[in-house]
Amino acid sequence: MNEMNSYGHQSTKELRRTRQGKIIAGVCSGAGEFLGVDANILRLALAVATFFGGLGIGIYAVAWLLIPEEGKSTSIVQDLISKQKSEPNSVWQQASGHFQQASTKWKQQQSQAPYADQPVQDAPRQSPVDEPPAKF
Repeated sequence: MNEMNSYGHQSTKELRRTRQGKIIAGVCSGAGEFLGVDANILRLALAVATFFGGLGIGIYAVAWLLIPEEGKSTSIVQDLISKQKSEPNSVWQQASGHFQQASTKWKQQQSQAPYADQPVQDAPRQSPVDEPPAKF
């Protein structure tokens, strides 16, 4: 999906939420522009999907969060994640720290486990023939 820009160079087409022609957040107008389809066809498809199980609303909401707005390089979700990563006491940093601690502890336990190289043997089982008959 390459096209020529005004300088004669090839530029890649990017999926963006557009400001022109938007009704709610510009998802359908941006996707329509990217795909070369009328945005009203996409809106109609999402409306039909909404009536049959509500899937259209979910698709639109996810697209709203993941597709960057025209003129921006990152989406809403990417902005939130980068903001959380930069804050020292954020949930992201706390979860990352807990994961690192658990991973280190698990590796230490695996290296210190007795007989870690040997397979575990099951206890011998009794066969049904060896059991006394049940009394009723």
